[in-house]
Amino acid sequence: MSAAPVVVLVGPMGVGKSTVGGLLAARLGCAFRDTDDDIVAAEGRTIADIFVDEGEAAFRAIEKRAVRAALAGHGGVLALGGGAILDAATRELLAGHRVVYLSMEVEEAVQRTGLNTARPLLAVNPRRQWRELMDARRSLYTDVAHAVVATDGRSPEEVAQAVLDALELKEA
Repeated sequence: MSAAPVVVLVGPMGVGKSTVGGLLAARLGCAFRDTDDDIVAAEGRTIADIFVDEGEAAFRAIEKRAVRAALAGHGGVLALGGGAILDAATRELLAGHRVVYLSMEVEEAVQRTGLNTARPLLAVNPRRQWRELMDARRSLYTDVAHAVVATDGRSPEEVAQAVLDALELKEA
């Protein structure tokens, strides 16, 4: 039997999808799942290691499979990796789901992600690379989303409440 997620969280790395997703799942009385965690568990290595060892294209293929499986079989709150929406087939799959884009501005992003080497796409010049990533991805996030929730200056609890309000979901 397959299940559909109650809500799917998309947005850039460091925006808090995992933290907010866990809070949402607890408040909705369901399970939380993160496709990045699925990938790490299945591959037995970090996402950064996959990028270094095999490159971004190989990682995106692995990610596409993980997202497809999670969308088809997870009935709780689901968080997708920051670049999952780059794949057109993934965007099509999201059309039938309640999707929330968690957004943040560049200064907050740099503050949250810093120079974290676990984030291979921001390893050299975080501010410039962040802006470039968001220029390429912002419209994709917006296009798949039923709601956009800004996270700047908000606690994870406030963001979770804003998601519940935006989707008119009731706590368990």
